[in-house]
Amino acid sequence: MSLNSLNAISPIDGRYRNKVENLAPYFSEAALINYRVRVEIEYFIALCEIPLPQLSDFDSSKFEVLRELYTNFDADDAQEIKTIEKTTNHDVKAVEYFIKKAFDRLGLGAFKEFIHFGLTSQDINNTAIPLSLKEAMNDVYVPLYFKVLEKMKELATEWANIPMLARTHGQPASPTRLGKEIDVFTERLKEQFNLLNDIPSAAKFGGATGNFNAHQVAYPDIDWKAFGKKFVQEKLGLHHSFPTTQIEHYDHMAALFDTLKRINTILIDLNRDFWTYVSMDYFKQRIKAGEVGSSAMPHKVNPIDFENSEGNLGIANALFEHLSAKLPVSRLQRDLTDSTVLRNIGVPFSHTLIAFQSTLKGLGKLLLNVEKLEGDLENNWAVVAEAIQTILRREAYPNPYEALKGLTRTNTKIDQASIADFIDSLEVSDDIKSELKAITPANYTGI
Repeated sequence: MSLNSLNAISPIDGRYRNKVENLAPYFSEAALINYRVRVEIEYFIALCEIPLPQLSDFDSSKFEVLRELYTNFDADDAQEIKTIEKTTNHDVKAVEYFIKKAFDRLGLGAFKEFIHFGLTSQDINNTAIPLSLKEAMNDVYVPLYFKVLEKMKELATEWANIPMLARTHGQPASPTRLGKEIDVFTERLKEQFNLLNDIPSAAKFGGATGNFNAHQVAYPDIDWKAFGKKFVQEKLGLHHSFPTTQIEHYDHMAALFDTLKRINTILIDLNRDFWTYVSMDYFKQRIKAGEVGSSAMPHKVNPIDFENSEGNLGIANALFEHLSAKLPVSRLQRDLTDSTVLRNIGVPFSHTLIAFQSTLKGLGKLLLNVEKLEGDLENNWAVVAEAIQTILRREAYPNPYEALKGLTRTNTKIDQASIADFIDSLEVSDDIKSELKAITPANYTGI
């Protein structure tokens, strides 16, 4: 770990930096600046393609040269913009001046006043940030989500036929299968991911108060609403929000954060269940040479990966909750509260990625303890009472529930022998008795 990492205030830029550094190209300060440059350049090119009369003779072969301002963007470029910002005290204006200097350097100074033409800073921020968010989702979040999902599906298949004592309210209940219990989580995750796919990546683009005022007054014959929609949807691949105030209303972004929060909540549930299974000795954990489970107790191998994941998911959800509640609320046509909040959207994503990796690591260390699972089933023959009384109901046997209740609520141990004795005492046919005796905790697992 570097000295800078040791001095980082947040663990996502310190202890966990290597786990989340692939988010830096989307959510760092340099990344935000780069996305702003990208939107400004693509907007200028779109104006040339109308074309505006003053841009009709712009050499289209220069478009790719202009695009190199963001495709080849580096740390020196970002630092130059930050230096300009010290004078402007305005981050988007600094980007505009940086591009204008580049136009002068490229011999395109005659066209530079059409950089940021008719725009307010939020036309840049409210396209740059949703674009970075969309690309981070597609490039980083989704592949890791599918790694978690595929690992769970793999374990669900591997353990599909492993019978397991279920517990409702912490008490022994009708047996289940381990694979099925994991499959519950996979289905929940898939349902939420389907909802995630339906949420548009929305962006505002319409001038100072969303009405294209400056555009319309300068060029009244151009359909600026159609231009804005085409630019946002075809050039940037985002959904054009219209009408808006000066800022994007963030309703779709809030929906995204709420859905991400629900996915995280499902994984919190999974982490806690597996933590509990480990505590019940249903699983051992693979031990890595040299690792220490406790500073005082040498025997311990703690389920720390599930604990780490749960903790990070909790932090992520707290931030997603604030983002989804705060961002859609702004005073009148705009206030600045969204700006500082949006700078933090990489933080809950970072904690989510850390959590996903921890869950994956925890699942990968599990070693099934079949003897313990079988032992718990064998020690809880009372759970077949439900099966017996249901068959007796089918056979119209009088008061079957009450008969089984009397058997299973005694203080004497319920085992295979006592269940068999009870069945023998029933006034039913030998065929029904054989059917009932064939039921065991290990095979009474449903479909």
